[in-house]
Amino acid sequence: MRVLIAGGGTGGHVFPGIAVAEELRRQRPKLEVVFVGNRRGLEAQVVPEAGFPIRYIASSGFDRRRWWLWPGAALANGVGLLQAIALVIAERPQVVLGTGGYVSAPVSMAAKLLGRPLLLQEQNSIPGLANRLLARVADEVHLSFLEARSWFPRRDRLKITGNPVRAQVLSGDREAGLREFKLQPGRPTVFVFGGSLGASRINEAVLDTLRRLKGRIDVQFIFQTGRADFDRVREAVEREALPATVLSFVRRIHMAYAAADLVVCRSGAMTLAEIAVCGLPAILVPYPHAAHNHQEINAANLVDRGAAVMILDSELTGERLAREIAHLLADRQTLSRMSANARLFARPDAATRLARSLVHWAEGGGTPTEEPAAGGAV
Repeated sequence: MRVLIAGGGTGGHVFPGIAVAEELRRQRPKLEVVFVGNRRGLEAQVVPEAGFPIRYIASSGFDRRRWWLWPGAALANGVGLLQAIALVIAERPQVVLGTGGYVSAPVSMAAKLLGRPLLLQEQNSIPGLANRLLARVADEVHLSFLEARSWFPRRDRLKITGNPVRAQVLSGDREAGLREFKLQPGRPTVFVFGGSLGASRINEAVLDTLRRLKGRIDVQFIFQTGRADFDRVREAVEREALPATVLSFVRRIHMAYAAADLVVCRSGAMTLAEIAVCGLPAILVPYPHAAHNHQEINAANLVDRGAAVMILDSELTGERLAREIAHLLADRQTLSRMSANARLFARPDAATRLARSLVHWAEGGGTPTEEPAAGGAV
């Protein structure tokens, strides 16, 4: 039995697929999982590291601000569709899962053209264009937010499953994490990250925050900057002896989660799923240019449940961020309550449920009888 998982570009599209693949491997050790991605995407690095084979096809996004590049993107995706058809014929999967990103569309289309069952996994409260279109032909669409249902006309194929989170996310140890990031035991720790590529707006505000908090409150930071800002931020931190460990990318993010008392981050769907399952209070700064402003809507799900504080990108300053961090770290009762509320938001069984559906379809079953999960966010 073989499952094909297509998706990539960013961690938000790649890591759900890895989480499901790991669960499939746990449930059915003899089942084969093959990923499909793009050589330029994050999947080219993290999928082999997770121990799964990956195949590559051409794919490209349509930049809304540079419409003159669209013909080239259309050509790349046309080539990608032909490659995807050849790949599905060669791999002969019993079922295909699309987790989003530009590479997901041609593989999903190839699956339907060749009569393979197609399942989609949508991470965000407002689904991407590819999944909205592909949902018309998919056999199942697994959602993470109830709000996403209104974007799909065929409600009979929708399931509220949640965002699959890798088992590794929960495997960190606080003391080991503090040692790994060269931090002091007993001090409150803030983990800052703007996604795998970093976020310059957050980086600038956090640098100012570090300067404002230095010597005022007892706090230390794990500070992921992304590659573009890494050298500049690290030099400033070292020159001014600011209390932070600076990294361009935190590869062992489970250890950073384990060491943290509070996180400052964007509000991509997978980020929220991971911090929720870890029970981490958060200060969320939604990415303002996300399609349909979906990151702000994602963040509101945690804020409304008392698990996070939101600062809009346009309102983010070092002064505001320093004030919020100082306030939260001074109130351990509020942090504990936010942590408990975050865990209520989480759906730790999402990977298990999606893996179960994939196995069902791979074995030739029809629509499973399992009812969608109740509740507001998953």
